[in-house]
Formats: sequence, C-alpha cells, structure tokens
Amino acid sequence: MMVIFGRKKISVDAVVKHVVATTLNAVEQGWPEVAGFINDSPEFEIRPNVNHEDYGKFLLLVVAGNFNFIPTHFDQGVDKEIIQGLVVQFSEVVGLQPDVFAQKVKEYRDFISRVSHPSKNTLYGMSRAVFYKYNLNHAQEEYFRGLNVPNPIFQKNLSDLLENFIWDWKAFQDKFRVIPQQA
Repeated sequence: MMVIFGRKKISVDAVVKHVVATTLNAVEQGWPEVAGFINDSPEFEIRPNVNHEDYGKFLLLVVAGNFNFIPTHFDQGVDKEIIQGLVVQFSEVVGLQPDVFAQKVKEYRDFISRVSHPSKNTLYGMSRAVFYKYNLNHAQEEYFRGLNVPNPIFQKNLSDLLENFIWDWKAFQDKFRVIPQQA
C-alpha cells in the first residue's frame, strides 16, 4: 500500500510528451547504430547498405511494437488515452493527420504480428519486421535467402539490440502513477 502513496502523480499529457521526446531521440540517435549493426553483420554474404538516414520505417516499427505493450501495463481506459495521445503527438512530429498516422501504426502492428506468427513475441516480430521492411533477404546466404527468413543468429542479435527501444513501463510505474484526464 505504501508504494501507491510513494509514487509521483503524472498526467497522461506529461506521459505522452515524455514518451514522444524520448522515442524520437532514441530512434534518431540509435538508428545509425542499428543500421551499422545490420551493414556489418557477418551473417550476410553481401553488405546490405542500409542507409543511416533512412529511419522512418524503423520509427514506425518502434512505435507500433511499443503500442503492443501499453495495454499490459495500464488499466483499460488509461491505455487508450495514452495511445490516443501518442498518436496525436507523433502525427504532429511526422507531419501526418492523426487518423493517417494511426492507420500506418495499425498496418505496422499487423505486419509485426503477421511476420512473427505463430509467435506472439513482439520483440521477435519487430526484428523480423526490420528484416522485411529493409529488404535484407537479398544479402543473405543462399539457404536463408531461399527460405525468405532471417538467419536465426542475425535475428537473435537484432532482437537483443531492439530491446533497447522498448519502453520500460514497469520501471516507469514504479516511480509514477498515471492520472487519467477524466479523473
């Protein structure tokens, strides 16, 4: 019971602003590292030449993957408020209408789910989605190229790297209690 009283109250708006800012910073700063990792991976026969500037698809994958975790950490209602707020904020940053951005995120969430099926592991799905969205199959050895699946060693290493882009809602909730707008 003391934990509830020891946490600082924070509004949904404050959560949204913080998440958008930190996500954009993490992706802008982290994508060159991810692209470098992909380009230098010994599991590829030829260098994929992923552009260090081309992080738009990666941003959408990070946002979509992270949206999958929000409902598991927040009560129903609060999770929807956070997601709606994130959609509005991210859409402003990327210059899209909120409904268009929401549709893009939904498409990416569906894609992550589809490429990871039957697994329900979002991180696994995100690493496979990076593989397909950045057309990395052509750079693989013939065996995996023929199967059109990522080399499992590459996928495991990429998943480990992508884990750095997953929001740590448990640590967040240890410090803060989110107050819904309707409260």
